[in-house]
Amino acid sequence: MVTFDRITCVPTILNGQPTIRGMRLTVRRVIEALAVWPNWDDLRREYPELEPKDIRQALAFAARKLDESVQPLEAV
Repeated sequence: MVTFDRITCVPTILNGQPTIRGMRLTVRRVIEALAVWPNWDDLRREYPELEPKDIRQALAFAARKLDESVQPLEAV
């Protein structure tokens, strides 16, 4: 069982979106940034406030959220 102690949802910060440690950096933005900078060192140069544990928890949180709903995709 993963504990999301680095993911916070505070109504007064970005309308309650899941953020990293209460910063104005959303889990969604971290996941999007990983698509651009898959190398964690590059990602951390762009976002020096991120720690490896933040990135791991953002990935785990996103994976958990995918389990909660079905995402329709078009057949190719």
